[in-house]
Amino acid sequence: MRLPACRVILLVLLFALSAGIPRASAQFDTASVVGTVKDASGASVPDAKVTLTNTQNGVSVVRTTSSDGNYEFVNVRPGIYLVSAEKQGFSIALMDNVQVQVAARLRVDMQMAIGQVTEKVEVTATAPLVETDTSQRSQVISGEQMRELALNGREYSSLALLSTGVRQSALNKSNQGTPREGAFNVNGLRSTFNNFLIDGVDNNAYGTSNQGFSNQVMQPPPDAVSEFRVVTNNQSAEYGRAAGATVNVAYRSGTNQIHGDAWEFFRDTKLNATTYFRPADGSKPTLRRNQYGATLGGPLVKNKAFFFGDFEGFRQDRTTTAFSTLPTTVQNSGILSVDVRDPRTGVIYPAGTQIPMTAFARKVLGGLPAPNVAGAANNYSIAQLFTNHTDKAGGKVDMQISPTLSLFGRYGWRDLNTNDEAPIPLPSGGGGNGNIYTRNKQLVLGTTLIPTQQSVLEVRFGWSNTEGGKNPPALGASDNFGISGLPTDARIAGGLPSQAISGYSGFGRQATNPQWQFPTVWNPKINYSWLAGRQSLKAGYEFQHINVEVQDVNPLYGLDS
Repeated sequence: MRLPACRVILLVLLFALSAGIPRASAQFDTASVVGTVKDASGASVPDAKVTLTNTQNGVSVVRTTSSDGNYEFVNVRPGIYLVSAEKQGFSIALMDNVQVQVAARLRVDMQMAIGQVTEKVEVTATAPLVETDTSQRSQVISGEQMRELALNGREYSSLALLSTGVRQSALNKSNQGTPREGAFNVNGLRSTFNNFLIDGVDNNAYGTSNQGFSNQVMQPPPDAVSEFRVVTNNQSAEYGRAAGATVNVAYRSGTNQIHGDAWEFFRDTKLNATTYFRPADGSKPTLRRNQYGATLGGPLVKNKAFFFGDFEGFRQDRTTTAFSTLPTTVQNSGILSVDVRDPRTGVIYPAGTQIPMTAFARKVLGGLPAPNVAGAANNYSIAQLFTNHTDKAGGKVDMQISPTLSLFGRYGWRDLNTNDEAPIPLPSGGGGNGNIYTRNKQLVLGTTLIPTQQSVLEVRFGWSNTEGGKNPPALGASDNFGISGLPTDARIAGGLPSQAISGYSGFGRQATNPQWQFPTVWNPKINYSWLAGRQSLKAGYEFQHINVEVQDVNPLYGLDS
């Protein structure tokens, strides 16, 4: 027997309410602070005024305890807080240095002593309190850890490896190409099963070939991240999507004081040892890397409006010894060491006899460099140059319009350009990835409204756009080697189509080049939380629209084998 959908939903809601719904976990990247106020005898203190104050920006929120002495603050941003409780006939109870972490549900119980309101009983929390009101398995990586631990490449996401059940993906430790940032396996699943959030909205890279070498749209530097939480099991239903982990990132915000920092990390060829495989000229492979940037944050209006901005640039030139197998000078002239039969005419050309060549063959062979290493195999070597020029930046503004209304907005961008030198030069070479480009843009807007002391309405909107792809070195070249019928589209045409000849390295372009993926993501969300007696309830809605322009059909320009 099938029940109507509305009846099923009603039954589920009634069951949940009667069973006592577990207290709602934190919204988006924010946290909840809950607790009970009692007197020295252990009796609950109703109608006490509880104040939660951010010690960095001075923003305060007030709640009144219920008849059971309970209170709850939702939508609490990560940071250091002061919690106070006061009521006539009692001394003021203070809990200082309360560290609220991203997406946490933190319990802070208070005890009030009989006395005057002018008296204070202060307790200092010397370490982050244990989350006793949530069953999810997770780990928080603080901003201090990110900025103080050594990070090769300065990828904040690599610290997710400190969590239980997380291992580095093979895609993140490539020795041949550029490692993929944010690629790690959780609970044995692929890295694409993870879910990245920044400021509560979607931050996943949806490029089908993942050009840009990252699982994220925006990859803020460690200095721009307040903290992040890696949830690996039993996560809240509001996260969704992830069979692996949810990486919930809180972007840094400005405070009442102006703070900034700057950095420069570098590596240089002179600091490196010489590798065993040297280029033909005997030189040491090049490695020059400069990673630099700065952050700045502070108040626009004290206790009301704050700003934070960051920038990081990355410049790298590196060479590796590459070997190719090319025809020798004698072979280039059409003289081979074995008998050759022309399949078209049946004529056999004895070994050592010059074979007649077509104009196309002469042109391709004439465009190849001469071997520079002795032997018939791996007889051509270069110091292959790989360059990476990347810039990224972000800016955020937070505003406390009133005690019941707050707003924030953030915009970020990233521009990546890498160039891989072809192992065989043009005009008859030109293989490899060539130019890889990625242009990321992301906009996030959010507002929080507190209609009553028992309810909170949160709205977030996220938009991101990525243009990522690769182009062959010969793109746009006018010479088509006399081949008719090739594509003339300016985004595709140019150079020698891929030539695969047994026993030799491939000539011409890479067969899978060009390709591109341009995903655009729209991600509005809304959450409504309210208190009903001892229960903390929440309902929400998320919409996600992903539009991807894809060109992954290959070979677009032909493949001769």
